[in-house]
Amino acid sequence: MKNYEKYKVGYFMPPVNEMKWTKKDHVEVAPDWCSVDLRDGNQALIVPMSLEDKIEFFKFLLNLGFKEIEVGFPAASKTEYTFLRTLIEHDLIPDDVTIQVLTQSREHIIKKTFESLKGVKKAIVHLYNSTSLAQREQVFQKSQDEIVEIATSGAKLLKQYRETMPESHISFEYSPESFTGTEMDFALRICNEVIDIWQPTADNKVVINLPATVSMSMPHVYASQIEYMNDHLHQRENIRISLHPHNDRGTAVADAELGILAGGDRVEGTLFGNGERTGNVDIITVAMNMYAHGVDPKLDFSDMPSIVETYERFTGLSVHPRQPYGGQLVFAAFSGSHQDAIAKGMAYLEAHELDEWMVPYLPIDPHDVGRKYDADVIRINSQSGKGGIAYILEQTYGYAIPKQMREEVGYLVKDISDNAHKELSAEEIYEIFKDEYINVFTPVDINDATFKKVSTYKSDDGMTVDLNVTIDGHSYDVSAAGNGRLDAVSNALKKTPYSFDYTFVTYSEHALDADSNSRACAYIAITDQSGKLYWGIGIHDDIVAASINALVCAINRQNKIRPLNK
Repeated sequence: MKNYEKYKVGYFMPPVNEMKWTKKDHVEVAPDWCSVDLRDGNQALIVPMSLEDKIEFFKFLLNLGFKEIEVGFPAASKTEYTFLRTLIEHDLIPDDVTIQVLTQSREHIIKKTFESLKGVKKAIVHLYNSTSLAQREQVFQKSQDEIVEIATSGAKLLKQYRETMPESHISFEYSPESFTGTEMDFALRICNEVIDIWQPTADNKVVINLPATVSMSMPHVYASQIEYMNDHLHQRENIRISLHPHNDRGTAVADAELGILAGGDRVEGTLFGNGERTGNVDIITVAMNMYAHGVDPKLDFSDMPSIVETYERFTGLSVHPRQPYGGQLVFAAFSGSHQDAIAKGMAYLEAHELDEWMVPYLPIDPHDVGRKYDADVIRINSQSGKGGIAYILEQTYGYAIPKQMREEVGYLVKDISDNAHKELSAEEIYEIFKDEYINVFTPVDINDATFKKVSTYKSDDGMTVDLNVTIDGHSYDVSAAGNGRLDAVSNALKKTPYSFDYTFVTYSEHALDADSNSRACAYIAITDQSGKLYWGIGIHDDIVAASINALVCAINRQNKIRPLNK
């Protein structure tokens, strides 16, 4: 027998499988969220959180907007018990927040659980026991009736202890643990027997949690199981169906999304999917997927870099750079074609003043989760293109590089990245760009230029210039006329003892800064007899001086290729 042949199907399809949920194309309303970071997440850490860390992490979850938080298993350890008592005695639980505590169906554990809750305003007591075929046969060696007795005896005890705490609003949750490996008719039976004992009302609903304790099936199977329970649970109007998917098959997010479509009202999960084995469902991904469909998730992930930093500090875990929404590289585009599409999409969005977000390769606006375009979206390495490099120079430094120039700049930057075998930061790109193109004054440097307008009564005949220029360390005073200032300067340079072989190709200019004292930026391209282009950029407070600087820069860049001759 081959190795894979020993794996038989361990899950059970429901006896009725209508799959009505397949007619929905997205989640329309956010579910209730319950963070289990302080229980499932904490127990999965190599070094669990200290009491102080748990308190700070609880406050962190409150700031994100969680209204239900499972704070632990208070009967399991002194730290868990003390943590819960600290929250209650120091009044750290807001009035609109419900804490949740976990208990097995054992009387001494239930008793201690209720002792830990003394004085709480609102709480959910979460009762569970394993129900799967494998657990019944291999671990407990009990029949279905005996497993039901464990659940119902615990349910009765919860009701009895709740009656001793009339000052607190206590509601109940039941989990048939390992639900996905349980026969569906048996899962329905045990849940309904618990419901019949608790008798939920509209004011005190019961949570029936249906966990994929171990993910066993494709997501559509889990959804079909949820739909079956949704259609057949007793007093469904007073029940909140909760989903608790684990990620053994890498499908926890899909399980949660399809489970919501199939009738789930609530999701239990953790930030970034922390949990035992491959982890729990990642609440951030599920919530942000809804956000990307125009649905308010009722959680605040607007400062994702800070969330990542806080999570990593408390858990000792690292968020993968490709983790959806939170990873450092999830919005990053290194590919030239991707960068070009993003840059054009952003420009189109701005030019057309669109209200709806639709930019190639960016499912959401990175700004919505606290990310920056220049640092997080367009990233430059040897695979990048001219569009991305131009985008960074424009967005970060204000340079609107002419289209004809972008390819040359792109190859320059990419070659440096390729030779260095590294990504280049925006600052490094700017330094490369500046050193190569902006205000390059060697070997030609114009020290002074005095212009005079040439005109008659009926016409404007251009300009004259008196020029002082240094070339290769020698100073020259020359004069010339032209049809404008640049033409006059160009003609004057050609009166020096040096041979200047070029013709003008294109000129453009713009303000470099937004304020009234903005510097001027001018771009000039010249060409030699072979048709090769040489670009120069001039920066100055005065636009005339900026254009002259650009011309000189282009000439000097030409000189790097073909030295000037007298």
